[in-house]
Amino acid sequence: MNNFEQNTDLRHTHSDNDRPSELAYYPIIYQQPIHWGEMDAFNHLNNVVYYRYAESARIGYLQALGMFDGSMVTVLAQSSCQYLRPVTYPDTLLLGVRCQRLGNTSIVMEYSYYSCAQKTIVATADAVIVRLDSEGEDKLPWATEERERLLALEAQFGHTPKL
Repeated sequence: MNNFEQNTDLRHTHSDNDRPSELAYYPIIYQQPIHWGEMDAFNHLNNVVYYRYAESARIGYLQALGMFDGSMVTVLAQSSCQYLRPVTYPDTLLLGVRCQRLGNTSIVMEYSYYSCAQKTIVATADAVIVRLDSEGEDKLPWATEERERLLALEAQFGHTPKL
């Protein structure tokens, strides 16, 4: 089972009691085991790895919305990560991902990294994604149907993105 399938299972089969309360308002939970090779010289998860995990969670979010079928071009315009606590092997992170703000041609994604070993949020992050036309040259607005699907998914978990 790949990580997205695990994510889908988590999203659809975990009751509110199984989901950490810190992630209650995140529609997508991406499960990521920590690998030994991702540790740095200080024996904690390398800072670059957090960005890779966010990318995988973001793709899972777009897949859940049916927006990652190869017909859409998106670019990462900005990203940041705030490290709250060191993460070490072995551990599994649950990444909550949601839309913080939905613009005309962009989306601001918000992430919370929950450590199963520490039972707390260990990092938070955000990213700005811009949608482009199929040639990757001009910004392309989100379709009304796409916006409605995104807002409906977020609403299922009690979250309303800024518009």
